[in-house]
Amino acid sequence: MATKKAAESTLYHLSPRGFWKKFRKSCEVAAVNPEISTGLPLPAINRFPPPASRPEKYSTPATKASDPAQNPYWKRDVRRAYPQLSIVTQSELSSLLIEHSRAQAVAAPTAEKKDVPADAPQPVDLSVAIQGITQSQKVYSVTSLPPTLPTSRKRWVPQLAENAPHDPHSYFPMLLYK
Repeated sequence: MATKKAAESTLYHLSPRGFWKKFRKSCEVAAVNPEISTGLPLPAINRFPPPASRPEKYSTPATKASDPAQNPYWKRDVRRAYPQLSIVTQSELSSLLIEHSRAQAVAAPTAEKKDVPADAPQPVDLSVAIQGITQSQKVYSVTSLPPTLPTSRKRWVPQLAENAPHDPHSYFPMLLYK
């Protein structure tokens, strides 16, 4: 007895009805493969249980955000959450530059405790502070370069290539780079 090796094309799919069923039956010439399925799965078999068939309804679990007393509007209002500006004056910037340009030294611990606050640095003009820092120490060198913007591609560095073929006794000013 021969066994069927091909899958049943209409077992789990909707079959044509109405006009298209009659059209397929009467015009077998119009159909390339009259046994082909529609490709639309039967809803009762494909999705079990079918959608919206469960009697219980979903309820959102209670959280801290769902409690109106613990979630006031002003905390949730993102439209007015503007970025806060940070202002640094030139005198503050110059004192920071001077402070961080010095070598960091940690004092040895002592037994005496002093409750005297440190003297506040005198405000210095920014141009004077930058000039003093660059004169006392070299800010950038070959090993310590300034920061550069990150790029997605490698920067081209010109390298002299082999000369193009030309008459050795003629004037040929062109140089090739790779």
